[in-house]
Amino acid sequence: MQRRDFLKTSALGAAGLILPSSLAHAVASPAAKPRKAASDKITLGFIGLGQQAMNLLNGFISMDDVRVVAGCDVYDIKRDRFVRRVINYYSKKGEKKVKVDVYEDYQDLLARPDIDAVVIATPDHQHAIIAIAACKAGKDIYLEKPLTLTIYEGQQLVKAVRKYNRILQVGSQQRSSEEFFHAATLAREGELGAIRMVKVYVGRNNVNPVTGAPAPNNLPYMEVPAGLNWDKWLGPLPTTVRYHSDLDPIITPEKDEQLWGAWRWYKVSGGGLMTDWGAHMFDIAQWSIGKDLSGPVEIIPPGYSFYDHLTYKYDNGIIVSEEPFDDGTPGVKIYGDKGWIRVCRGIFEASDKRWDMASAKDDGSVPYETKVGHHRKFIESIRSRIDPNVPVEIGHSSCTVCNLGNIAMELGRPVVWNPIVQKFMDDPEATKLLHYDYRPGYSLDF
Repeated sequence: MQRRDFLKTSALGAAGLILPSSLAHAVASPAAKPRKAASDKITLGFIGLGQQAMNLLNGFISMDDVRVVAGCDVYDIKRDRFVRRVINYYSKKGEKKVKVDVYEDYQDLLARPDIDAVVIATPDHQHAIIAIAACKAGKDIYLEKPLTLTIYEGQQLVKAVRKYNRILQVGSQQRSSEEFFHAATLAREGELGAIRMVKVYVGRNNVNPVTGAPAPNNLPYMEVPAGLNWDKWLGPLPTTVRYHSDLDPIITPEKDEQLWGAWRWYKVSGGGLMTDWGAHMFDIAQWSIGKDLSGPVEIIPPGYSFYDHLTYKYDNGIIVSEEPFDDGTPGVKIYGDKGWIRVCRGIFEASDKRWDMASAKDDGSVPYETKVGHHRKFIESIRSRIDPNVPVEIGHSSCTVCNLGNIAMELGRPVVWNPIVQKFMDDPEATKLLHYDYRPGYSLDF
């Protein structure tokens, strides 16, 4: 059977597996009624209190209809910093007795009936387990990207969110930024004509300067600092993973991390730049070509045959490649038969002046993660019980593209993917890489 015929047949047989986007954003379960009057505050708990959480805290806490009441982290210094930040903020607003609680175990935070929603900003390997636990506890969820560490985890999280009628917003902030919205709208509405190619660049680092894929976890042993519960940090990961300050940076009570946690660069706990920046940039690429709830059908690693770059082929003939372009800034460049557009954070350029936008420039004075537009959509969705602009299905689809690239690069050969049923076609070797074995005591049961 030809691949295109297989996909057509699979789509007919699996039509009920994935809601069309028009339905996924409009259907609300009878159990998912608005929780609070507009005058009431949404109470938030934070799980994972590292550098990213501090940026998110600055955004959420500034909203008048939000109240931050609790935090959780496995490192006591981060818990102390969180308490100090929250108390200082509310004290400056004139409150004399500010109460904020912190926990080492996220289950203790989830057990509180007074918490409406949680912000999860842990390392990627904890995303799925904690988010599913939050669904079971009846909490709505703002979950940092990438959605999950593995494709299988994402599949299970999608099911859990819908089973428990939760609101989940993925931290893909670029969807709420005007330059990316403008670019995707031009592409989707046909202004560029027929699109044949999209270039995506996720950047490079000193861990893997060639592809952006994750590196082996070969860090030397370091003593676990006092106050860090390394066993809880590991979660489902094997106990053979050793502590190193790159994985969870040592900080002082008054000083933020000077570097982002490097757990994201290593295969055991992250997906490298492919999932770190890729979760943003491939997300925009798929949005622009109308493949939000779908994906590529073939993924070819760089260096295979005549392919110089990681290449994705879609069933509509569009090619997406991961490669640097123009000045090497991470971003997306879309090529149509009527012209091209380039979009990066704070940058919008186009071959036709008619497509320009006046206010794309970003002076960088406010950290990207602190800008509240994306966070605001989450709070509004909690009240309305209508999905936000990046619900779990879209977060999973974008994360899957990134992981498919890593799988193809790990195998060193092309892989063929069916995005309808979310399976590799006749490829047991690739199928094994959809997930890994959790250590005893951890599971995705819901």
